[in-house]
Amino acid sequence: MKYYSTQNKDHQVSLKEAVIQGLAPDQGLYMPLHIPELPDGFFENIKKMSFREIGYEVIGALFSEDLNPDQIKDLVDHTLVFDAPLVQVEGDVYSLELFHGPTLAFKDFGARFCSKLMSLLLEGEERKVRVLVATSGDTGSAVANGFYKVPGVEVIVLYPKGKVSEIQEKQFTTLGENILALEVDGVFDDCQKLVKEAFLDPELKANMLLTSANSINIARWIPQCLYYFYAFSKLPLTQKELVFAVPSGNFGNLGAGILAQKMGLPIARFVAATNMNKVVPEFLNGEIFLAKPSIPTISNSMDVGNPSNFYRLLALSDQDEEKLKDNVRGYYFSDKATAEAMVSVKSRTGYILEPHGAVGYLGLKAYLSQHPDHVGIFLETAHPGKFRSVVEEILQMKITLPERLEKFLEGTKKIEAIDNDFEAFKNYLLAKVSSH
Repeated sequence: MKYYSTQNKDHQVSLKEAVIQGLAPDQGLYMPLHIPELPDGFFENIKKMSFREIGYEVIGALFSEDLNPDQIKDLVDHTLVFDAPLVQVEGDVYSLELFHGPTLAFKDFGARFCSKLMSLLLEGEERKVRVLVATSGDTGSAVANGFYKVPGVEVIVLYPKGKVSEIQEKQFTTLGENILALEVDGVFDDCQKLVKEAFLDPELKANMLLTSANSINIARWIPQCLYYFYAFSKLPLTQKELVFAVPSGNFGNLGAGILAQKMGLPIARFVAATNMNKVVPEFLNGEIFLAKPSIPTISNSMDVGNPSNFYRLLALSDQDEEKLKDNVRGYYFSDKATAEAMVSVKSRTGYILEPHGAVGYLGLKAYLSQHPDHVGIFLETAHPGKFRSVVEEILQMKITLPERLEKFLEGTKKIEAIDNDFEAFKNYLLAKVSSH
């Protein structure tokens, strides 16, 4: 299959080129030229299928032109090694728990898929591949752990100084080996800008093989559609229409849900739920899309003022803004409202939300209050322990960390600090080449 740039549909490349380039030369994001629709028989049998069986069908439909059946099976088996339970929180409100992977965050699915797909596509490549990753928290840890000790690959994680939780930071700064961490004096949007500039720099492109494992890369983005299908398979039979509420920062996760919808998954509508970094909800509610400086919040992984995947949302909506606004409803919430929801849900149901899931829950409740004929699933994207200090302060309780999180806290950070300056970052990368 060919993949086109969101900036120019006539610019089309192969799967390998799209994955390795990460970002198109015109700064567009790659999209599949055709989105296959799954047959009726798949949906008739989906409730009897395992997560992996669903994965074989969905990934097969998307990648069968480029990968053989054995490669597709290996890819899915490598990715889906942990569950994503659907938990009823109250009435018609369900939580899709996406934090049962190695780093306890939803990005584990995409990171494992991305690392395996790259290894398949890069067989025989002699040059070292350098994966650049900008993170506001969970992407860095998921990608670092997904690529840890993968031969021929070096991961460089850029993260904003003082703006990720201690546990998130430890998960990608203590690994060593082929994982390098750069602490940037700035915010996430600055980190993302440095990565994008690196991909477009002629000198860097001539001297090294650069790629990305952020959600701008289709290899990280596409597999996130899988757990929407799985959630539907686990939902009790109902005559009510289904809505998904997605806590959103860079909007890749929401875009993956719309991809699943376009493949035939019967989703009536989506809710884009954000913290006070609200540029997309404001757009969905009638304002012009305008990137803004990000605002720090207790749901820090969503502190994004210029979400890259907004342009994927438009592409999935055939560049029709009204079609997008009809399919996706936007809501945003303050830290105060987020904390109050965490306390309320815990006291009423016993369920523990972390701040990002709480934003998704609030968005779903706001939608259902106006559409009681729907049943809703919100995405719980990380384990509460990843934001332990915030959760413990709000809920006034002790959070027990899973053993694999505790182990990260025991490690020693290995970081380099850099200014928010592209020339400094470029010189750092060029020095990496000259040192090998």
